[in-house]
Amino acid sequence: MNVREVMTPDPRTVMADDSIQDAAKIMREEDTGVVPVVAIGGHLIGIVTDRDIVLRSVADGDSPKNHVQEILTKIVFITTPEMSTKDCAKLMAEHQVRRLPVVVNGRIVGIVSLGDLAVREGKDSRVGDTLEDISEGVKVH
Repeated sequence: MNVREVMTPDPRTVMADDSIQDAAKIMREEDTGVVPVVAIGGHLIGIVTDRDIVLRSVADGDSPKNHVQEILTKIVFITTPEMSTKDCAKLMAEHQVRRLPVVVNGRIVGIVSLGDLAVREGKDSRVGDTLEDISEGVKVH
C-alpha cells in the first residue's frame, strides 16, 4: 500500500503572513491539529500545529493576530504519494513525528498521520511499533 491510499488529500493551508487565529480556525473547522504553511505558488514552507500555537504563542501571552511565520515548524521531513506506508511508518518512527506532509514538486498534496496509517492498516502491528518508536522519546511524569 502507498501513502496516496491513506493520506488526507488537499489539506487547507495558510500563508506565513496569515494570523495564528486564522490557522486555529482552520484546525477547528477541519477537526485537525495541523495546517500546512505555503508560500505564493503553493510551495510548502512549514506546518503549524496545535502544539505550536499553545507552546510558542498562547503560553507566552502573544496575540492570536500575530503571524503564523513566528511560530511555524519548518519542514524537515516529508513523504511522497508513492512512498510505501511501510517506509512512511519507518520514517515517522525514525524521526519521532506523528504527521508528514505529502509533497510533489515542492507543493503539498496531502497529509499522512499515524492515525491514517492506523485506520487503514489497523491489523498491522507496524502501527503499534511505529507509535512505540515515536513515543520512545516522550518523558513520562
